[in-house]
Formats: sequence, C-alpha cells, structure tokens
Amino acid sequence: MSIDWEEPIARMLGRMEDTARQVGRAYPHWANPETGRWTTTSNGDWTGGYWLGMLWLASRGNGGERFRTLAEQGCARLEARVSADTAFKAATFYYGAALGWLLAGSERARILGLAAARDLKQRYNPKLGLVPLGANAEEGSDVGATASSVDSLVVSLLLFWAARTANDTEMREVAANHIDNVLAVHQREDGSFIQSSSLDPATGEPIRRYTHKGYSANSVWARAQAWGVVCSTISYFSGGREERWLQAAMKGADWWIAHVPVDCVSYWDFDDPKAPSVERDTAATAFMASAFLKLSSIAPCGGKRQQYRDAGERTALALVERYLTPTDKNDKRRPGMLVEGCFNKREDSRAEDYVSNAELIFGSYYLFEALHLLSGRLLPAEI
Repeated sequence: MSIDWEEPIARMLGRMEDTARQVGRAYPHWANPETGRWTTTSNGDWTGGYWLGMLWLASRGNGGERFRTLAEQGCARLEARVSADTAFKAATFYYGAALGWLLAGSERARILGLAAARDLKQRYNPKLGLVPLGANAEEGSDVGATASSVDSLVVSLLLFWAARTANDTEMREVAANHIDNVLAVHQREDGSFIQSSSLDPATGEPIRRYTHKGYSANSVWARAQAWGVVCSTISYFSGGREERWLQAAMKGADWWIAHVPVDCVSYWDFDDPKAPSVERDTAATAFMASAFLKLSSIAPCGGKRQQYRDAGERTALALVERYLTPTDKNDKRRPGMLVEGCFNKREDSRAEDYVSNAELIFGSYYLFEALHLLSGRLLPAEI
C-alpha cells in the first residue's frame, strides 16, 4: 500500500497550530466538529497529556522548536496534578511528561513524570494487587479505594517507564502486579474487555464486573477494548517483554478484527443493538490503529505481523479518508480535525464529557502517533 502519510500529518500539524492559538494556557479536551472550538480544562484533567504528547511528537520535525516550547510550558503547569488521588493521572503524565523525556530529552518532564509515578506507587494496594482508581478519579460516583477499570492499565505505562528511568525494581514489580491483576479481572476468555470492577477489600477478588460508559453492564464499550490492547502492547515493550502481556494484546486485537465493521471504524459500543445506525467512535479506532502497527513489529510469526500491519494501515486510512477534515475550500470545517469521536453518550456522564460526535484530543493523539509510525518518523518501541 503506497500512501503519502505525510499529507495527513501536515493537516494535523496545521490544526495543532490553530489549537495552540485557541487554548493558550488551557488544555484541549474536545472540540465542536463544525466550529472547531475547543472545550478546555484548566488543570489537564486526564486528557491534557495527550495534547502535550502531540506537541512532543511534533517537536522532532522541521521547525519543531515552537512545539517543544509549548510542550515544556504545558508540562510545567501539570505540577499541581502530581499528588491527585486518581489513577488516570497516569495518562496525563505518561503522555505529557514521560514522552517529553523519551522523545525530547526534557529534564523537566523527566522529573515531573517520576514524581507522579512515585505518588502512584505509594497508592498501590497490596491486598488488591493494583493501584485503585482513587477518590478523585474522573469517573463519577463509582470510584474509590476498591474500584478498578481497564482504563487504569495506563498506570503500568507510567510505572514501567519510571522503573527503567530510575532503575527502581520495586516500581517495576508494582507495575507488573498492576497489569497482571487488571487484565485478570477485566479481560474475558474470548479476548474482549469489560470496563470496570468493584473488588473485595480483603482479598482483591471481583465483587462486580460491569461496563458503565457503554450500552449495557455487560457490553463491549469500544474504548475499553482499545485501552486493553494499547496498554498491554506498550507494557510488553516497556516492562520486559513478558509473553503474557503480548498474548493479552493479541487476543484483544484479534477480537477487534473479528467484530469491527468492514469499514474498519468501530461503533461506540460493539453491542448496541441499533447498529449500524449508531454513533461511531473514531477515537477508540485511532487507539487501535496505533496498537496494530506496534503489534506488527512484535507478533511471533510473519503471518500475524502482516495481519496487524494491514489492519493498522487500513484503519488509519479509513480515519484519514473519511473522518480527518480535508483541506478543501468547499468544506467549511477547519482542516485536520478527527471528527466523530464519541466521548460519552450516557446521560449520567460528567457534563464536560457528554458529547458523542466531536474531535477528541486523545483520539487525535493516537491517529497522530499512528501516522508517525506509518511514515517512519517514529519506531514502535520508542513510546
């Protein structure tokens, strides 16, 4: 497949310039697809690191110094989040700080990322064998000392990076225990993932497994599936190439391939009975484009590697051709927006997340990362 992947990268870089002008010191959260106007957060929430991650990636290209400056400044403003009681700050600091060290050698980012990782390490609960979501997790009311979710696998990404960076074997053990126990609770035998769980405080055994952002308690919410695959894949790269994490990632990826619509773009929830007349989720799909491309470099046999490479290319192409707004005078939307991301369509969601057709900063990040992988700007094992 001969495709000019640099062209959509250029479109997204243009959108990043526009975003930087709009948001100033704030962090983009989601944008209206028609106007391009961003809803922002002042402290980064769990999504702010993805904006910084895009800036760190862009800083390695031609004229990247401006993007690096913006990333350094945005990273420094995350300091107040270091001690927040939420597992999801791991996403903020992995993509917002750890990538600053990995991609740009930023000493400030390294120090901040390590501080956040050490705080999360202290929140590890040995009876549960994982880091629980925390009292301030961005999930609504069903959180606390004995709640977990597949989304929280991102904790292991930050802790594995910190363990390598600081040569901290105890940190690595916590990260390994966390991913092992989260996967044990949330990945079904068929490879699909259920989003959330409540755990017995004495034993860590699951009292309840459920999906609270999807169609039903037992449904496969697209972003939960994508979280499981992405985080298992990166953990394999960064945590010592443990076979069990690769197998978890491949099972999840194979499940996605078997269930995603033929046009490669997922519904917001795989079990919504109104499909195909339901919302798509380009953000979850972008997660998977990146994950497929990384898996294509580590799968144990040539056939699987080619299968994942093909899936990654097809998925990225589907997003670029149909959902990345074009540079076209007849299209009044701003170029370079990944539209039709479903943040949360449930009425019980946080007000700032209640949108089902938008440009989502985390969806944009993963497509941007996938395009960097496809163009050769980024190697699979780098981040």
